[in-house]
Amino acid sequence: LLTSVAILAQGIKLSRAGSVQSIVKPGAMSEFTIRTRKFKSNPLLGRKQFVLDIIHPNMANVSKKDLAEKLRSMYKVHDVQCIQLFGFKTAFGGGRSTGFGLIYENVDKMKKFEPKYRLARAGFEQKKGAGRRGKKDTKNRCKKARGKEKTKAKSSGGKK
Repeated sequence: LLTSVAILAQGIKLSRAGSVQSIVKPGAMSEFTIRTRKFKSNPLLGRKQFVLDIIHPNMANVSKKDLAEKLRSMYKVHDVQCIQLFGFKTAFGGGRSTGFGLIYENVDKMKKFEPKYRLARAGFEQKKGAGRRGKKDTKNRCKKARGKEKTKAKSSGGKK
């Protein structure tokens, strides 16, 4: 019987109730292992949700892109964009991280139920208008100007 250390050293893939997958990234010096727990299917929101435990010795962190690719192969997801990963915390001392993951049935369900800020992170939502600082700068420039200059300052928007 192999211990978990020996299994990690050999890079063996395991499949059981608490799904475990190990991957050696080409070009990277080490590997990472993904384990999902608290896995539940949520048909009302059209998604699967779970807590992800990542073991990544000799690596500072694992990118969400790599994790999404690995989850795609583990759960046979047709589109990587349907996978949302967030809330990752690295354990003190490194080597282990925990986060949350969602796998949506399709992109439409994701757009319907995901918060706007996470859609923006994924590249679905665009930022609207000028930022807070730009609006304040425009307002203060308008205070100083009169007549045609004031209209010119207003039309410049958030630009300087």
